Amino acid sequence: MPRYYVNTQPQPNGNYEVHKADCNLLPDEAHQYFLGFFNRCTDALEEAKTHYPQVNGCFYCSKECYNS
Repeated sequence: MPRYYVNTQPQPNGNYEVHKADCNLLPDEAHQYFLGFFNRCTDALEEAKTHYPQVNGCFYCSKECYNS
């Protein structure tokens, strides 16, 4: 089951990006918040929404949850 993290620094558009642990774009540890282990990125996004007002999946590692 993949581990998911959310970037604690928002993107310029205000989104906080959700990443899998093996993503090349995962921020450094100082800017990661561990969300948990999830089978689906949609579940990780729901968890991230309990911490941040505006979340989005990473285009590269969580494309099925990415909204342009």
